Amino acid sequence: MGILNELITYSNAVINDKIIACKKHKWACLRFLKDVDRRGKWRWDFDELRAEKYFKWMRLFKHSKGALAGQTKEPCDYELFVYSNIYGWIDGKTEARRFRRTYEQLARKQAKSQDKAIQALYEISRFGEPRAEVYIAATKKPQTMFIWGEADWLYRNTIFGKDFADKFETKYGKIIHKASGGFIESMSQDDKKTGDGQNPQFGVIDEYHLQDTTEYYDLLTSGMKTRPNPLLSIITTAGFELNNPCYTVEYKYVSEILDPNSPIENDRYFAIICEAERNETSETIIAPDGREIEPGGLIDEIGTDEAIMKSNPVTGNCPVTRENIIIETDEARDKPEKMRDVLTKTYNIWIQSRPEGYIDMTHWTNCKVKNEELLDIIKRKAGGVCYIGIDLSTSIDLTSVGFIFPYKEDGVYKYALYSHSFIPLAKYNEKIGASDKVPYDVWKRNKHVTVTDGSVVDYEFVLQYISNTIEEKGWLPKEYCFDPDNATWMNNRLESEGKVVVHVRQGPRTLSAPTKAFRDTMYLGRLVHDGNPLLNWSMNNAVVRVDQLQNILLDKVRSKCRIDPVGALLNAFYRAMLVQEPVEEEKEVTWGVMFG
Repeated sequence: MGILNELITYSNAVINDKIIACKKHKWACLRFLKDVDRRGKWRWDFDELRAEKYFKWMRLFKHSKGALAGQTKEPCDYELFVYSNIYGWIDGKTEARRFRRTYEQLARKQAKSQDKAIQALYEISRFGEPRAEVYIAATKKPQTMFIWGEADWLYRNTIFGKDFADKFETKYGKIIHKASGGFIESMSQDDKKTGDGQNPQFGVIDEYHLQDTTEYYDLLTSGMKTRPNPLLSIITTAGFELNNPCYTVEYKYVSEILDPNSPIENDRYFAIICEAERNETSETIIAPDGREIEPGGLIDEIGTDEAIMKSNPVTGNCPVTRENIIIETDEARDKPEKMRDVLTKTYNIWIQSRPEGYIDMTHWTNCKVKNEELLDIIKRKAGGVCYIGIDLSTSIDLTSVGFIFPYKEDGVYKYALYSHSFIPLAKYNEKIGASDKVPYDVWKRNKHVTVTDGSVVDYEFVLQYISNTIEEKGWLPKEYCFDPDNATWMNNRLESEGKVVVHVRQGPRTLSAPTKAFRDTMYLGRLVHDGNPLLNWSMNNAVVRVDQLQNILLDKVRSKCRIDPVGALLNAFYRAMLVQEPVEEEKEVTWGVMFG
């Protein structure tokens, strides 16, 4: 049986549940079979000899550690599938490689470092590109050494021994292929290198979930522009920082590429994700074993064969690995502080778990509806009646407006949210050039943020936006809610126009109850929003501080980035949550008020 037939057999076994695999793993197999069916009808062809050439190379090496230490590398079915895709697909006319980007996300201890080390050695030698440069990028120097160090050991310990090892040398921090001049080098923020002059043939970004910017992604891809056959490879486990680009951009993007029902396609990007599955819908679903799974809840119960195999496709069948996974899972059940790492590293599940983070972003995402649906709810169910919260922040940074529309449905109060922000031109230009890569330009283009002229926020412009929006959409504002400190002009202006102004003091007596109630209402699925990305970013940034009386407040000092859109909504929610009975200024708020 040729390798192509092996891959077709494997893909069908995954799709038909003969091999335990998660939904996105199945999607990768469906994508492969679809591409095979199109051979001869489109640009790309599958070259079995090129794929087999790579696996002959892989079998030259030995395992460096673990239960298989010293034994010859034999690729498992999962590795055959991944690397056949990477090296088998070519342009039918030019024979250039098809895939220029790859993304692999699976649990730890799945031979990711070993496989990438073998691939790096291949790219500087047998792949055939002259003077190939390979870079291993990670946040910290020790992280880069997992792959670099593995490559250094591997070339010295092949089945051909010294004869093979003599083709390479290690010096000056580089692994060099003598005949071609190609080399492998690591790069990290610890190195303090600019990357100028680099011309990568192959780049690996290791544990991308740890990186809070796209610095190395941008650096490697920009350096590849003159290479005819480059490849950038991202390998990672899931993480618990949902504001980093691995989750906000790459994971979501490749999930769309894999999804057979998504219109997004990218023929040059190979991706595979192996994860224990959770309920990604906004509805409670029934698991195969009859359990009710709430939005964001785990479908695959940790410790089961399904959860282990879906996230550990390489070592999940190994008795030693399975026993260790079950041991650490049982320990995490008894020691909740260990659960975060077990979920992300062992079961490859993204979770929001920063210390004192305000909300779980999974629940927030589950409250999202389409913009047109949100506007329909506001019009039909809430009658356009709204409370307007304003967070003025400082005059040189972000100012935000939040509209909250209470409405009653099925006997309980629910709330529709609408948000918009403003930033002065000077600060906008500064942010666009900053290394944190916050996409204010994209948000501006998509009308989530308005850039005002000058170096300070124009409050006149903010009030004009509110007035225009209310008139255009036919909304009915009841109150304007904001912190009176440094807001004398706005207070006087609104009162002179006959608007109802409510001062929202930024202390625990006023805001602790609304801050708790807003979060719990969201967890109950009684909030709806349209997925405004600036608001999402702000929600994910928000952390809280807790006092001795268990009052909570947003902590603007300790929050990672701007949280003004959240502050504006909470100012409005302070009043909107009291719609069930008459309101008195600075009234103590309780759950009894909110839910009767």
